[in-house]
This record gives sequence, structure tokens and C-alpha cells, in this order.
Amino acid sequence: MKILFLSFFFLATATCKESTTVYLCNSGGGKKYHLITSCRGLSNCSHKLISISLDKARDQGKTLCKWEK
Repeated sequence: MKILFLSFFFLATATCKESTTVYLCNSGGGKKYHLITSCRGLSNCSHKLISISLDKARDQGKTLCKWEK
């Protein structure tokens, strides 16, 4: 039982640390990141869409778009 629990714990930890790609509108005032390029929150973006890692987006102070919560 302990081995099964430890295996699950390490598997879950490894999965959470995967690098996830997110999308930003490359404008000066953008505060949100998006999980998909067709997100409703990106419909008004008149700048270039860029993809970065989730960790970098959070490091830049970005938060998840309200349409994707």
C-alpha cells in the first residue's frame, strides 16, 4: 500500500511540473494568459499572439483569463 501511494505521489508531482504552453497578446497592457488560441479573451487582440511557458507567464504577473476558469 505504501509503495502504491508513493508511486502515485511521484507521478502526480512529475505531471504538475510539466511545462505548459500558454498564449499571450503581445501588447504592453496585457495581464492575462490563455490556454487556447481560440479563447474568447483573445478576440480583441490586435497585436501578435505569442506562446510562452506557464511559468514564464506567471513570473511576468499574468493570470488566467476569466473565460477559461
